[in-house]
Amino acid sequence: MLARFRFDATIIKWRGPAPYLFVPVPDEFAGEIRYAARIVSYGWGVIPVEATLNAVAFTTSLFPRGDTYLLPVKMAVQREARVGLDDDVAVVIEIRAR
Repeated sequence: MLARFRFDATIIKWRGPAPYLFVPVPDEFAGEIRYAARIVSYGWGVIPVEATLNAVAFTTSLFPRGDTYLLPVKMAVQREARVGLDDDVAVVIEIRAR
């Protein structure tokens, strides 16, 4: 495992593919994520991750936004975790070498 982060955040809406909502990753983790991206990114700075949101595990990819990253939360995960826009969530992100 290259990196593991645990944090609380609020779900936001951002222009992007519907029906996704997003969790902004705290700035304090951006440097370590950028470092891991050099190893695992498959283009455009997108980083494959394993994530857990309110105890619901899923795979997705972080993508850069400004100086940090966004974690996309697809509708199926939103339903299973029973979360939506502006909800506070507990998040764990794991970045693994391929």
